Amino acid sequence: MTEKPALKLKRLQDMVVKGKRVLVRVDYNVPMKGGKIEDNARIRETLKTLQALIDGGAKVVLIAHLGRPKGKPEPKFTLKPVAEELAKLLKRPVAFAAHCVGPEADKAVAALKPGGVLLLENLRFHAEEEANDPAFAKALAKHGDLFIQDAFGALHRAHASTAGVTKFLPGAIGFLVQRELEFLDRVIGNPQRPFLAIIGGAKVSDKLGVLDKLLDRVDALLIGGGMAYTFLAAQGINIGKSLLEKDQIEAAKRVIEKAYSKKVECLLPADHLAVREIKPDAAVTVTQAMSIPPDLIGVDIGPHAIEFFQEQIGKAKTIFWNGPMGIFEIEAFAKGSVAVAEAMAEAAKNGATTIVGGGDSLSVLAKTGLASKMSHCSTGGGASLELLEGKALPGLVALAS
Repeated sequence: MTEKPALKLKRLQDMVVKGKRVLVRVDYNVPMKGGKIEDNARIRETLKTLQALIDGGAKVVLIAHLGRPKGKPEPKFTLKPVAEELAKLLKRPVAFAAHCVGPEADKAVAALKPGGVLLLENLRFHAEEEANDPAFAKALAKHGDLFIQDAFGALHRAHASTAGVTKFLPGAIGFLVQRELEFLDRVIGNPQRPFLAIIGGAKVSDKLGVLDKLLDRVDALLIGGGMAYTFLAAQGINIGKSLLEKDQIEAAKRVIEKAYSKKVECLLPADHLAVREIKPDAAVTVTQAMSIPPDLIGVDIGPHAIEFFQEQIGKAKTIFWNGPMGIFEIEAFAKGSVAVAEAMAEAAKNGATTIVGGGDSLSVLAKTGLASKMSHCSTGGGASLELLEGKALPGLVALAS
């Protein structure tokens, strides 16, 4: 596989920030429930960058997105609770503006004093953000004299706040992005073998292309979560009423064929937990094989699959995990994901390098209290997958050009 040449990127520590308005793109797309933050890991990971800017006398203007509000304001996706949480973590006031562009945002930025911090409202309340609209990017850039990119989880998106804004401001990468790039490049570029990837979650179409590329790098691939059902269907195995992307079956077949030709073990769950209806108190059936009865829905990997996955994790020297093994938000269907997390923590204790990427996988670690046991927890699932794939990330390419 042809590797992309290294990009020449400026770093935060190379910039003079005193007295300057510094526009910082952060990834505060945190899990929320009932207006409350369930896991503040992504906020905590930015504190080193923010503290450096505060100590350096910068006027800090933060921009971020939350959820998928489809280009218009939706109260449930407001960043106000994030501003409150950040204030607690920084132990200082964090101002909040109810818009990210326009007179109210301009006024809030103008009121900032050196060492002050302001969080602007959700970028995705504007359709122009995801469209990478130049006028919107210019309006955002108006809030800063410098731009710092610290949203590793958004680097794989060519949006106004990641790519567009770099055309109007000198920019650099923050400490979070530096740490992510250094670690992933070092470990994935020259992994200790066996190198095992565990890929789960429900976004089948998002990950099949990455799976294809992973086969050029790994020694074994474990597939769980909603994705697994498409792979099982591709092999003619009955999956009942489980999640299936029919238009991805041929792509799944190609991944299986490539694994065989590359002599990479491509391993699917040997059994499953299945229910008639997805609800917390549903009666759970453990299937006796890979197939799922016609009237049931797969919701997690089964006990035999757990045992086998744990065994594979125990043999690996480098392990990358992205995506849960089941509907982990419901405790009864979280056993597979928890077991993977526990096995990885044990592997790390025994000297393996364990890398976890993606919001849902990090939520599993938050639930189990195992995040500190991993070698590295990546704040960006999609970005870390694309780095694994050897792709150039648009947010970095824009900064380097």
